[in-house]
Amino acid sequence: MVLLTRIYTKGGDKGKTSLGSKARVLKSSQIIQAIGDVDEGNAIIGLARLHATEEIDTILARIQNDLFDVGADLCIPDAEKSEASLRISAPYVTALENDLDGFNAALPPLTSFVLPAGTPLAATLHHARTVIRRAERSVCALESVNPEIICYLNRLSDLLFVLARYANHQAEGDVLWRPGNRSQGTGVGKVILAPDS
Repeated sequence: MVLLTRIYTKGGDKGKTSLGSKARVLKSSQIIQAIGDVDEGNAIIGLARLHATEEIDTILARIQNDLFDVGADLCIPDAEKSEASLRISAPYVTALENDLDGFNAALPPLTSFVLPAGTPLAATLHHARTVIRRAERSVCALESVNPEIICYLNRLSDLLFVLARYANHQAEGDVLWRPGNRSQGTGVGKVILAPDS
């Protein structure tokens, strides 16, 4: 387990930080960018939990813990991993897929692209989704990475999308994109809700 007795060490004052392998890398390196994007997504999921029902909060709590596991996997280069190293594996992805299937089954089919808006929970989940997509892109740019991390982040962004739709479904429905629709009453600042069918 981690034991933190001091929060600042001054070790990063020259623009470098340590990986889990103790290797020192620039804070601007691609691996630190990827870890930071995962961390940012996790923080936004924490904000989403402020608005979540118990059903969704339980899932988001598990995901937040999973994302720390993702960070632990990323921070030790594959070549330096041991048998004891924490690794993202297929069951992490399967759990997301099970959640996806369950929540998506309760939703009406999509007839348009969905705007990242709606209830506070839905809007925050959409925000988290976009950051997790960025994290996925950052991870894909790494020279060597556990492929299950890419699968996990890909599936997670899908789940966050579905949970955002589910949150809106519990309210007034999806907020739909209306291409080119700038007629009276449907312009900027107006929310257009899909029928809940």
